[in-house]
Amino acid sequence: MLSSLLLAFALMLILEGLLPFLVPKIWREGFRRMTELGDGQLRFLGLSSMLAGLILLMIFK
Repeated sequence: MLSSLLLAFALMLILEGLLPFLVPKIWREGFRRMTELGDGQLRFLGLSSMLAGLILLMIFK
């Protein structure tokens, strides 16, 4: 279980680093726009992201 969790964490870090590495200017602009969102909007984006990940896990497991 721990090795699977570490593997998932490593994959997340790789995916998180792709955009800043490949297109830093676009990533920076998108990040700047996200800082202008309200708390409710950020929470909705976070919840949507978690639900999408959960659905993908259920589909592919």
